[in-house]
Amino acid sequence: DIHIRKGAMDSVSKFVENYGGILDAECRGICEKIAKEGATPLVIAVNDKILGVVMLKDIVKPGIKDKFAELRAMGIKTVMITGDNPLTAAAIAAEAGVDDFVAEATPETKIRLIQKYQQEGYLVAMTGDGTNDAPALAQADVGLAMNSGTQSAKEAANMIDLDSSPTKLLEIVEVGKQLLSTRGALTTFSIANDVAKYFAVIPALAVIIFPSLAVLNIMDLASPKSAILSAVIFNALIIVALIPVALRGAAFKAQSEETALRRNLTIYGLGGIITPFIGIKLIDMVISALGLA
Repeated sequence: DIHIRKGAMDSVSKFVENYGGILDAECRGICEKIAKEGATPLVIAVNDKILGVVMLKDIVKPGIKDKFAELRAMGIKTVMITGDNPLTAAAIAAEAGVDDFVAEATPETKIRLIQKYQQEGYLVAMTGDGTNDAPALAQADVGLAMNSGTQSAKEAANMIDLDSSPTKLLEIVEVGKQLLSTRGALTTFSIANDVAKYFAVIPALAVIIFPSLAVLNIMDLASPKSAILSAVIFNALIIVALIPVALRGAAFKAQSEETALRRNLTIYGLGGIITPFIGIKLIDMVISALGLA
């Protein structure tokens, strides 16, 4: 009987040995050379004879290395989990620019790795398309399945990428980061804005009861009535001004959380403190000039 086998070097080696053959040094050398180039060597054998080696090469999408660099700048670690042998995995990982890789991974290996990161306090996002990816996709905090993948992978994931592009997960992370950045920026501005308004208006109101507090009225507002009216008008205008920021999102770029926090505090925190003083004073001058208060 003729039995044909195609597969990884180790499994085909056992196959030919069962028929009394052997995987010679030349074939092993060819497989190692292919693996070091980042491709997958598939050995073809018929009974006890090796016919040849097929080189299966995955194409790394252009620009993915830059995307991983952006994630790294945001403090996000990327790990490639693959069933390839360590040599192939190392070459692909270096070409793609990932932070770490796990070779010869089984479904159990993927789940254990995700659980390990989760126990260390990390949020884990995963992308996959195969049946063996389904358990890990279900375990991950965010699971993204390819539209071209198996049904089990799609059912286990939280989202399905209709374009079947592994890099889509990077875009999802960026969108999530921008949403958090926008929410943080608006919250920071609102809190700083409210605090500044109180310091601007309260001294002008307290002067009526406690004349000695006139020294705190650093904005020299025209009158208590003008101060209240100016604050109300300013509050209405600032809400309208913040609508485009809320709809468009705050400006976002790949950077660490510490850098993003300092940037938000500088722009929106300091801006939220200074803006009310300037805005309320200008409105107060207009109201006084028009004789409205």
